[in-house]
Formats: sequence, C-alpha cells, structure tokens
Amino acid sequence: MTRAYLALGSNLGDRLAYLQGAVNELAAHEQIRVVAVSRVYETAPVGGPAQDDYLNAVVAVDTSLDPWGLLHAAQQCERSAQRVRIERFGPRTLDVDVLLVHGIRMEDPDLTIPHPRMWERRFVLAPLRDIAPELVEGSGPWPDVRISSVALELPPGP
Repeated sequence: MTRAYLALGSNLGDRLAYLQGAVNELAAHEQIRVVAVSRVYETAPVGGPAQDDYLNAVVAVDTSLDPWGLLHAAQQCERSAQRVRIERFGPRTLDVDVLLVHGIRMEDPDLTIPHPRMWERRFVLAPLRDIAPELVEGSGPWPDVRISSVALELPPGP
C-alpha cells in the first residue's frame, strides 16, 4: 500500500454532501483505504469567472492503485457528483485532484505528481497541513482560508 493525498473542492449545490460523497466513494473502493480527512475550509475562488466560494478538504489514502488507477478513481467520484466541465477554473459540483503519491514523481499532460500548482494554493496547503503537517512548511494562519463550520466524517474502517 502507498500513501497518497487527494484534494477535494466543491462550489455548486450541496457542497458538503459532494465532498462527503467523494470520501465515502473513495472508502468504498476495494483498493483504497481512507486514513485521514482534513477539516473543511471555505475559500474564495482562484481564477476563472465570478462564482461562489468553495469548500475544500484533503484526504489521505493508502492504496494499491498506481497513479493512473488513483486518477481514474478520482474522476469516477467527479462523475458520481455529475460534474460538468464547461470552462477552465469554472464552478463545479466536485473537483478531486491527485496531489501526492509517496515515492512517485511524474509529468504527463494528464497527470503530474506532485500536483504542479499545489504549493501555490493555500486552499490545498491548509487542509494538507491538518493531516500531514510534515509536508507543509510554515504555520499560517492565512486570512483568505477560513475553517468552515461544517465537517466531513471519516468512514468506518473494514
């Protein structure tokens, strides 16, 4: 099993339900074990058209999937949330990004690990710091990243 980290974001519809649905779907996958879920953060959108604020979280998983299999699982979560890709950086029901996979560095047009922009995105770094502080230098706080009053639940283990 390999440790990996995935970023979750939603700014359309029942944002919390979409994030929780992704956590549950990942946990239900035979080759993925969810080991930690960050707090939920509410952030203003970065780039793209005018849109509502996001809820963001990061999930740590142990998986026997290779990076492509993990990307497929992430995209399946997005399909389950009926994500529609209309414009880059546009609003979405669910966005699931593969951030890091332990011991893997790769660069491909469809998948780059580590995620190429994660170190610039406070809405990724704040929740990542919750579950893997050793990966994130600095301590914040970042005024543009607010802890939400809502939380995700870690699914029960097997």
